[in-house]
Amino acid sequence: MLKQVALVALMGLSASAMAGQWQVKVGASSLAPSEDKNVLAGGAFENVKASQEYGFTPSVEYFFNDNFSAELLLATPFKHDVSSGGQDIASFKHLPPTLTAKYNFKNTTRFTPYIGVGATVVVPWDEKVAIEGAKLDADVAYGVAGQVGFNFQPADAKNWGVFADVRYADVKTDLTLKVDGQETNIGELKVNPWVYTIGYSYKF
Repeated sequence: MLKQVALVALMGLSASAMAGQWQVKVGASSLAPSEDKNVLAGGAFENVKASQEYGFTPSVEYFFNDNFSAELLLATPFKHDVSSGGQDIASFKHLPPTLTAKYNFKNTTRFTPYIGVGATVVVPWDEKVAIEGAKLDADVAYGVAGQVGFNFQPADAKNWGVFADVRYADVKTDLTLKVDGQETNIGELKVNPWVYTIGYSYKF
């Protein structure tokens, strides 16, 4: 369902590409998983959580009019360590492309708050586990995302501005452990990250 919603939104954005304005945003983000009570492998690992990491997160935004826009968040790969009881037990890399439909509270000032809701996809790879001879596999995960933030355009700026926003995504992935040719589902890793971003924006 989330894949269909994202596809429809992207098709709509493409179809009306000549009707509004584009904005490019270049930011730095802190991705902070909020879930730290995961239980894996039937209780063998408790209080499992992914580490907080930092990354470069550009995005592309299309404005249908002054108030409504759609933003696609991109990113360089994030790499997370997964720990249980303070000890690292696994690691993985991922990309978190996120599409949100936004409402911008346009006003007479140069300060523009906004809110958004949409969908995110977590594409993991290079999964590693601290068990000799074992292989870890994490499923591609889909989730709902929310966003709140603001853009500020200085008085002497014609097209550029600065922005800051916070996103939350409801994301979890199924984990499979492969040992000696046998596969075992060891549970669900909930990440549910908060993403804090600050950066520059430029509107065409």
